[in-house]
Amino acid sequence: MIRVAMLSYWHVHAWDYTKQVQAHPGTEVAAVWDEQPARGREAAEKLGVPFVEDLDALLADSSIQGVVVDTPTSMHHEVMIKAARAGKHIFTEKVIAPTQREVREILAAIDEAGVKLTVSLPRLNDPYTLAAQELVQEGLLGELTLVRVRLSHNGALAGWLPEHFFSLAECGGGALIDLGCHPMYLTRLFLGLPEAVSAQFGYVSGKEVEDNAVATLKYANGAVGIVEAGFVNSHSPFTMELHGTEGTILYGTPESKLLLRSNRRESDGWEAIELPQPRISAFDQWVEHVNNGTTADENIQLATDLTSLMEAANLSAAQGRNIRLDELN
Repeated sequence: MIRVAMLSYWHVHAWDYTKQVQAHPGTEVAAVWDEQPARGREAAEKLGVPFVEDLDALLADSSIQGVVVDTPTSMHHEVMIKAARAGKHIFTEKVIAPTQREVREILAAIDEAGVKLTVSLPRLNDPYTLAAQELVQEGLLGELTLVRVRLSHNGALAGWLPEHFFSLAECGGGALIDLGCHPMYLTRLFLGLPEAVSAQFGYVSGKEVEDNAVATLKYANGAVGIVEAGFVNSHSPFTMELHGTEGTILYGTPESKLLLRSNRRESDGWEAIELPQPRISAFDQWVEHVNNGTTADENIQLATDLTSLMEAANLSAAQGRNIRLDELN
């Protein structure tokens, strides 16, 4: 049994991860720490576990083997390095950290300690992603020329997002670094890393961070990636488009169906593709890595690249120019 400490209930998905810990037969919630003690005590009381106000004291507890990190993004660097040095396995909400430099330092601490890291990138495991990957690998789209992925909701207008999600200091950004992570890592999955990133941010609701965002990814072969995210859209479906020299895949336009049209299939029209079963969740993968002594190589690489792309997008929006990835420190 892996005894897990929940490190903060800052993130909106913290209780979702709590439920995953509780539901897994090989894990249990053992303790809670929170940078806001009142919130942490309330969560611990609901769970019937101790609240430990001092993070160092909690990490010194040898009966705890792993942590789930849901702190403000700005605290990931400090908290994960402390956890790694204390020998705790780490499951974390995305992004690993806002900058490439911080990610390198976190990963160095994890490697040195020999603990296991997995990042929550859930849409990598969803059926539409797995099906699209298979179709691309079969060559049914030819050479990919454009990938567009959109994810948006009305959280800034309807008032259901917590106010701290609009804090630049805590989040490192707004709609793009939150919701936009999912379109970004999916675009990266299909097209690879680009040469450069350009981003435009909008501030529809007047918040400190952007609530409307588009990032474009430029590739040496002429391909383009388009990443869209927002907090100010009431009926925007999750949408994924993959276009290539020989075909196109559409998903969520607006129904949750995967459609294919390819010059390399006998069908003359759009073909609905049967979706496979989802892959096990990122949390379940983390448990397997902890138990088996394996590492989440693809997950960590995609999460590392995600930070590079987010850092470049934030710099582009701030400076009004394309940012080459090789400019990042």
